[in-house]
Amino acid sequence: MFGRASQFWMGGIHATNLREITDDASKLDDGSFWAVVQTFEGRSTFARFADIEGREFAQQPWERVTKSWISSHEQMDYMAYVSKIREAIAEGGVYQVNACRQLHQVMDRKNQSLAGLFSQLLIGNPAPFAAYLSLQDLEMASASPERFMSRTGSTILTSPIKGTITRNEDTFGEKDTAENLMIVDLMRNDLGRICNPGSVEVTELFRHEKHPGITHLVSDVQGELKPELGWKDIFDATMPPGSVSGAPKSSALQIISENEKERGPYCGAFGWVHGDRAELSVAIRTFWSTGDSVLRFGTGAGITWGSDAASEWEETQLKARHLISIAGGQL
Repeated sequence: MFGRASQFWMGGIHATNLREITDDASKLDDGSFWAVVQTFEGRSTFARFADIEGREFAQQPWERVTKSWISSHEQMDYMAYVSKIREAIAEGGVYQVNACRQLHQVMDRKNQSLAGLFSQLLIGNPAPFAAYLSLQDLEMASASPERFMSRTGSTILTSPIKGTITRNEDTFGEKDTAENLMIVDLMRNDLGRICNPGSVEVTELFRHEKHPGITHLVSDVQGELKPELGWKDIFDATMPPGSVSGAPKSSALQIISENEKERGPYCGAFGWVHGDRAELSVAIRTFWSTGDSVLRFGTGAGITWGSDAASEWEETQLKARHLISIAGGQL
């Protein structure tokens, strides 16, 4: 019924023998192993695999792409987008918005699997939430550094990233810490909708995490899930991830919808659910293809009143530069 190539890998967990694909989140409560993709706009792909084993990802070749990447927003357009957000902040309707753009190009070899690219990402850009998924009409190779949600029993943990500096820098500015705190508050609110009253707490604030080429500012928010809730309730309350939308979330999403094309899997949730355990990343630093020969990659920056448009453009370049150098082509 399904192609033999269908597979999922994350953190040493390799899932094969695909048995079902659905968009019904309530099915995740059946205790089976499900690979999870939720787009930024809320469309769901849940893939149930029958065979699960622990092993390293099998290395495969990658033929580097050679063409220049095409951006959905060129530099002046992106800077104008940042200015629009700052105007909205000045009017008082929003405090922070994550402004993104997408890069794409047609792959030189139409049938080239992203498994080869993922192999190279694991070597050249190891990431704590690296994951790969291959389905008939969707292939994803992610080097995400960001936890969207971990679940162990009733304990839910989210670790939003807000703040990026180069790896050789040591200090985050006031803008970064203020932005991180805004998103921590937003995630406390999101978890508060699904967790027992009084159980949500910030367990770590402003942790420095080093990744290839960059350092991120990260915080942890944890809570205890209400016993009557299922996965549909959890996703309804928390998607899309707050760190890649903004605050207040509803206002930020309106601005994003007016200024960006569809993000798709980028900035959504990507990972696995297995009963009352889960590991879900925010799908950033992610390459994907949707059944065609077009390779896509997203990059973005958090915009506040203190943002400088040119600096925010450069942050999107910084986040993309190292991974694009692995995939090939000109940024």
